[in-house]
Amino acid sequence: MNLEMPNLMLVAPELFVLGMACLVLVVDLFLTDAQRGFTYLLSQVTLLGAFLLTLWIHSGVARHTFGGSFVSDDMSQLLKLVVYVLTSAVFVYSRDYLRDRDLFKGEYFVLGLFGMLGMMIIISAHSLLTVYLGLELFSLSLYAMVAFDRDSIRASEAAMKYFVLSALASGTLLYGLSLLYGVTGTLDMTQVATLAAHPASDHRVLLLALAFVLVGVAFKFGAAPFHMWIPDVYQGAPTSVTLYLSVAPKVAAFAMAVRLLVDTLGPLQASWGPMLMVLAVLSLAVGNVIAIAQTNIKRMLAYSTIAHMGFLLLGLLAGTQGGYSAALFYAVVYALMSLGAFGVVILLSRAGFEAEELDDFKGLNQRSPWFAFMMLIVMFSMAGVPPTAGFYAKLAVLRAVVDVHQSWLAIVAVLFSLIGAFYYLRVVKLMYFDAAEENAQPLGSGLEMRLVLSANGLLLLALGIYPSVLLALCGVTIG
Repeated sequence: MNLEMPNLMLVAPELFVLGMACLVLVVDLFLTDAQRGFTYLLSQVTLLGAFLLTLWIHSGVARHTFGGSFVSDDMSQLLKLVVYVLTSAVFVYSRDYLRDRDLFKGEYFVLGLFGMLGMMIIISAHSLLTVYLGLELFSLSLYAMVAFDRDSIRASEAAMKYFVLSALASGTLLYGLSLLYGVTGTLDMTQVATLAAHPASDHRVLLLALAFVLVGVAFKFGAAPFHMWIPDVYQGAPTSVTLYLSVAPKVAAFAMAVRLLVDTLGPLQASWGPMLMVLAVLSLAVGNVIAIAQTNIKRMLAYSTIAHMGFLLLGLLAGTQGGYSAALFYAVVYALMSLGAFGVVILLSRAGFEAEELDDFKGLNQRSPWFAFMMLIVMFSMAGVPPTAGFYAKLAVLRAVVDVHQSWLAIVAVLFSLIGAFYYLRVVKLMYFDAAEENAQPLGSGLEMRLVLSANGLLLLALGIYPSVLLALCGVTIG
């Protein structure tokens, strides 16, 4: 039997992140609490190195390795670069938050890097097995991160709920993948797609497998009715972990959906399109309506996430290049919006105080006009107010839906967006028209976080004024 040597160059970023995560873990053992900043610095160096390596191996053509189970193509390169940038920003936002609560430990960064490695594997997966391995690595890291504050009963409860429900979803996905392997006899995505398109294939088993796979994908997106874990986990986890959970994993979930539904089960688009339609409408309804009743900003943003995932699914169900491109644009913009929103929540928090209630935003404009303006941009972008990036993201998705003659879906999405605007604008009203509490403390954070948070907000405005660059990049990547 001849064993083919895999092209390790294509997995250089993954090997680098794996090696550095292990190094960070070992180095952290010999550091005192006062020296813990070195762990943070080493983690940021890891992200920078992975970013440069990914750019270095970019060739503009799709290349496979490990027997075709791993692919390096335009989409994987772009999504990995986005994940590095988002993870780096998450680490910046988290540093002061963790230090104020005696949670500034190397494990946070190591788990963050391993979670990111899982996302990288999902993004480059070209085999059913590779998707599942990446998903498990990513999920195991997140379970531990949610329970990172071991003294918090609320965090432990959230971690347990996340673990149990996620394990159930992973089992469902694995069963669907097993059925696909059973009916096609291969794990390769391209071969599965070819066999699924063959008239002689057993479409009843394929449809059953599709249903199980779709449940797994919907859970990772947090789409209704598989959204039950999101509000409790978002609220129960430390805000720095909620931030991590709400940002980069959404990009990975988009990649998983494209790899499984488009690359693998593309010939069954006529079947999964209507299923996604139901999930999208339910997510828009559940997310936007229930968010109105929330008084906790983390729960409100959790339900907001569900609604945004509904919009993202609308792009995917269109089943066209324009739809996939719009969904990719939406995923990137949503990640930036969520990063900014939770970044401001962290900025308002301090030792012994979690700025989790909407009332904590009262009079923010009096205390910090600049960061009130940043939050205003984020809220306007989430609501879809022009000229922010969120407006063009919604517009691109709606255009893709109308192009496939599903205008009623676009109307439904617009109506629920109008409902959703209420709770975003409520935050703006609290910041600009309500007086600050008498005991409100001045904002305190490092210069690095203030700079990154400002860049985050301004980027949402810049992408709204000049969306064509990112739109074109998404189009080229998907094409």
